[in-house]
Amino acid sequence: MKFKQELQPGILIKRYKRFLADVEFEGKEVLTVHCPNSGSMLGCSEPGSPVMISRSANPGRKYPHTLEMVQVGSDWVGVNTSLTNKLVREALEKKVVKEFGKLDSITQEVKTSANTRLDFLLEQEGKRIYMEVKNCSLSENRAAMFPDAVTLRGTKHLHELATLKQRGHMAVVFFCVQRGDVDYFIPAAHIDPVYAETLFKVAAEGVKVLAYQADVNPGEITIARKLPVNLAG
Repeated sequence: MKFKQELQPGILIKRYKRFLADVEFEGKEVLTVHCPNSGSMLGCSEPGSPVMISRSANPGRKYPHTLEMVQVGSDWVGVNTSLTNKLVREALEKKVVKEFGKLDSITQEVKTSANTRLDFLLEQEGKRIYMEVKNCSLSENRAAMFPDAVTLRGTKHLHELATLKQRGHMAVVFFCVQRGDVDYFIPAAHIDPVYAETLFKVAAEGVKVLAYQADVNPGEITIARKLPVNLAG
C-alpha cells in the first residue's frame, strides 16, 4: 500500500489521551496530531522518537494530521491501525497470503453474532473462512508480540472464532506485524495472560493462527512474508 501523499517527518514529544500526540514539526512548530491506535504503543511511543505524519484533505477534521509511523532503532513501526485491514486485504488479493488458495470473495466487517463483528469473511468454493486481524507493533528480543495492553475485546474475538470453528467453518486470527526487527510471533503472556491462554486453547481447538510481517517505510507499507508462530509458551 503506497501512501497517496509524501509523509512529513517530525519528532514525537508525547502521546496522550490514547488518540492524540504532540509532534515537533520542522524543528519549531508543535502539532497536535491524531493517533489512530487504541493500544498502549508500548516500546514505540518514546518521546524524542522520529515519526512520520500525514495530512488529511478533509477540511472538517479537528486535527488534520495523523501519526503514521514511529522509528525504533533503525526500523520504522507502523502504528496507524486504521490501515491494518487494508494491508491484509491487499495481501489476500495479491496472494501474498497463500494459506487459502484462490478466493471467490472477500467481505469486510461481518456480523457473526448479536454483539460481535469480525474483520473478514473469505469465501472459497462454498466454504466460509472467518478471520479476525490484529495489528502487532510490540517486540521484545526479536519476537513480535500481541497484545501490548490487556484486551477483553481481543479475547472475545478468540472465543467467537472458536465457536465458528465448532460450527464447521474455518476460523483464523491473523497478526499483522508492522515492524522489521522481529523473527517470529508469540502472544504477550506477561501483559495479558488471559488472552495468551485463550489463544493457546482456541489454537488447540482448530483456530488457525497466522502472523505476517510487513515492510514499513515512509513511502509504503506492504505485507511481505509469513512469520513463524510459537505457541509453546
